[in-house]
Amino acid sequence: MAKKTKNTAAAKAQYNKASLYSPEDAADLVRSMAFAKFDESVDAVFSLGIDARKADQLVRGTVSLPHGTGKEVRVIAFVGGEKLAEAEDAGADIVGGKELAEEISAGRALDFDIAIAAPDMMPHVGKLGSILGPRGLMPNPKSGTVTPDVGKAIKEFKAGRVEYRNDRYGNVHIPIGRASFEAEQLVANFAVIADEIIRARPAAAKGRFVHKVSISSTMGPGVHIDPAQLEDLAKALH
Repeated sequence: MAKKTKNTAAAKAQYNKASLYSPEDAADLVRSMAFAKFDESVDAVFSLGIDARKADQLVRGTVSLPHGTGKEVRVIAFVGGEKLAEAEDAGADIVGGKELAEEISAGRALDFDIAIAAPDMMPHVGKLGSILGPRGLMPNPKSGTVTPDVGKAIKEFKAGRVEYRNDRYGNVHIPIGRASFEAEQLVANFAVIADEIIRARPAAAKGRFVHKVSISSTMGPGVHIDPAQLEDLAKALH
């Protein structure tokens, strides 16, 4: 315990919560301040200049991370007919149609992270809005989780495709990996996300779009990244 406390103190001595860091330095700091006994998740938070009350200023979509999230993603697929085998072959953890939707409606545990549905299943899945919606699990065409190509969608989400959406305060929270990742992997994932967020700017949003951005591990403090560096980071991908 003494060694852990000493290491934590040494890491925090390098950190100034009021400073703005480069993505590279921020990733190094977050990794150095992650001392939990488990492999902490590393997440990014973007504070955006949008009015989250207006439908034309919502920021939502999906993005594939080059190094994944480091988390095993459990996928449920609402499909029927020949797509049942397609979903199973693609690696879906739970597969079913109308009867599966009815089981969830009756109280089946929501032991999955992503729900994907074929379009013809939505009349049944749509009835689960009050159950799946509050948990952010409702399939939606905008996030790529309602699609006729269920096999492709399942493989992408299993491989590290993540969904993002702004909360009611205009913030987007999104995972970029684990504390066990190399700093270069975290930066690479962050760069792809920054590019995606910038390109997802609503036409109705006025003024500065990204006000603040920070990354942190599950148990660690937030390290602020200089928003001015985001566009250059994103441009380097193209």
